Amino acid sequence: MSNEIKRVTGLLIIEVVNSNPNGNPDAESDPRQRDNGLGEISPVSFKRKLRDLVELKEGPVYETETKDLLNGKDGYEFFILESRGRDRNQIKKEMEEGQKDLFDQNTFERSSFVRKYWDARLFGNTFLEEGGNKGFIKTGIVQFGMGLSVCPIIIRRHTNTNKAGVQEGKNAGMAPLAYRVVEYGVYVMPFFINPSLANKSGCKPCDVELLKRLIPYAYDHTRSAIRPDVRIRHAWWIEHKDALGSCPDYLLLDALTPKRKGSNPLQPSETWTDYEVPYELPEELKSKVFALDLVNL
Repeated sequence: MSNEIKRVTGLLIIEVVNSNPNGNPDAESDPRQRDNGLGEISPVSFKRKLRDLVELKEGPVYETETKDLLNGKDGYEFFILESRGRDRNQIKKEMEEGQKDLFDQNTFERSSFVRKYWDARLFGNTFLEEGGNKGFIKTGIVQFGMGLSVCPIIIRRHTNTNKAGVQEGKNAGMAPLAYRVVEYGVYVMPFFINPSLANKSGCKPCDVELLKRLIPYAYDHTRSAIRPDVRIRHAWWIEHKDALGSCPDYLLLDALTPKRKGSNPLQPSETWTDYEVPYELPEELKSKVFALDLVNL
């Protein structure tokens, strides 16, 4: 594996069928939607799925995809900082390991905090303890953008009956939560790898490689009752020729974004065939980068 981290431009094409890809807690868990009708998937929700796959150490995805990667060698491991129920005091101790009055970047890079947490090396961390040193706060080399549907979405709202009952003295009743789903939608979510920040966060090529391997499994292995059918149709991983970059991001993203067929691009879609979907970059861009579809290898 090369020790160089190249600049990467990525684009996920996500198909949603009768599912809630990302509920909005400020709208009674409705699927996220803008005023213009376009659906949203937050980058936080997608990164959560990647983190969950890494935390499932005995799961098939983690066991298979980390066999030949750096894990424990040279003290680097794949643990999750943004873990549910984390011990913030313990993490703070790990962050401050070996530090004196003034923050030292070299000491930080050798700390158990950096060597332990995969998501901190990759996505950065936002730990800003009161009275702490801002040197600990790192921006990650990987940034996911907001996922947006190509067309407006239609949301269906149902209330499910709980046959076991939810009220004392009754053997049947209505469930306390409604079932709110997107009928159908195709979303695009960009992501970017900025190697300029790798030295600051301690990110290693093996961290990026694990991300690359996890993306295709993000929804297949994290299904839920409210999110049974969310599919990554395409996961474009576009490597530039070097760390500086060899093509503007917007040209690559525009070239691979699906377009709604028909005369009305604002009409909600019903099936995958309602879209014109690019399956490769145009010839004028192919020579500038190396494009790979992670779900159609």
